[in-house]
Amino acid sequence: MRRLISGILILAAVSSGLSRAQASQDDISGGLKKLFERLHAESLDSNRLRINDSIKLFIEDYVTSDNIFKGTFPEIKYLGQIVSSDNKIKIITWNLILSGEPGKYFCYFIRRSPGEPHNKIYRLTAAYDEGQIEADTIYTGSDWYGALYYDIKPYHSGNVQFWVLLGINYSNPQMTRKIIDVLSFSDDDKLILGRRCFNTGRSIQYRHILEYSVQAVISLRFRSAGSIVFDHLVPLPPSPGDERIYWGPDYSYDEFTLKNGMWNLKINADVRNKRK
Repeated sequence: MRRLISGILILAAVSSGLSRAQASQDDISGGLKKLFERLHAESLDSNRLRINDSIKLFIEDYVTSDNIFKGTFPEIKYLGQIVSSDNKIKIITWNLILSGEPGKYFCYFIRRSPGEPHNKIYRLTAAYDEGQIEADTIYTGSDWYGALYYDIKPYHSGNVQFWVLLGINYSNPQMTRKIIDVLSFSDDDKLILGRRCFNTGRSIQYRHILEYSVQAVISLRFRSAGSIVFDHLVPLPPSPGDERIYWGPDYSYDEFTLKNGMWNLKINADVRNKRK
């Protein structure tokens, strides 16, 4: 009961404070740090949901602030924040783990809008889903698969601007997924995830997905603006075949390289002495 009252008081205090005036960066940073610490320590779903509601109020104030592209809050462990090198896109993500229902992903894409007084903000949410993330389709803000994005690089194909994203998905308790995806925007400013530009030699995909055992650890990273390097995955004992819950790295590497707007896959790439 004491925890319940505490959660209600936090939500009420945040709502009251943010309704009076936009909080300072220090206020937001300190408030988010305390809320994420409480969220991590809390075990009851009902209280976790209330604390997460308070987190969303802080985030809403943060993403609409004038300093959104300047703030980082590195002291907050459970909040992901990345900014593209062209300073046009910022992504904020976190996830909420629940015991009695599927967990949830929360994501904000903040896009600079040249010639406009305010940034464009795209708010995405998704419930944990053990099902497959499709490699041959486009996703939008309304049917997003859910992920925590941890790196982003801009690139062009002709005169069109794109950003390639690296993310991770924990929705399946037996399998981890790492995702290479492409972000773009339609002429009417709709958010688009996916582009038919990943050439694996066997097919051309809208995104590339690495699926492997939750007990394995793999690397997926940018080697440069036009190179993405990742562990080569193989079935490991006792795998009976193509069950990805038994797959893991064999300590060789594969690489996507960018050429003429296409990301082309090379198996067993030599990346020695090239790590940054």
